[in-house]
Amino acid sequence: MIDVEHALARMVDGAGPFKERKPLMIGIHTGGVWVAERLHKRLAFTEPLGTLDISFYRDDFSRVGIHPQVKTSYLPVSLDGRHIILVDDVLHTGRTIRAALNEIFDFARPASVALAVLIVRDGRELPVQPDIVGAAVTLSPHQHIKLTGPNPLGVRITEKPE
Repeated sequence: MIDVEHALARMVDGAGPFKERKPLMIGIHTGGVWVAERLHKRLAFTEPLGTLDISFYRDDFSRVGIHPQVKTSYLPVSLDGRHIILVDDVLHTGRTIRAALNEIFDFARPASVALAVLIVRDGRELPVQPDIVGAAVTLSPHQHIKLTGPNPLGVRITEKPE
């Protein structure tokens, strides 16, 4: 099982080189926001935390249906020319990150985007790699990993129905 507190500590250590750029941190709803809230506090960032809802940017939107659970995106400052740390809970196929980048670039053109994920797993479908990783796990194709929370944060691995 994954120790979430240990994974968060690894992420804080991994974010060290990025702090000198004075980045804006943005969490992807929902689990990424939970992780970003903790990182933001531990790294003592002073600018407000941004949040991003990618519901309408997903390439599986038509399969999810017309009633996704949409949350509000909140970007507290202009992203133009800013260094950004984009935070998500689990990196699997890379499609969530692709959608998040599309949304970010619809708002502005940042100087750079670093990707921070609590858990990276196998099964990538797009060439997306994290810069900051809390933990890595290998799962079988029929397994699914999900962050639970927000208080406390935990991880649940389940079997997907075939």
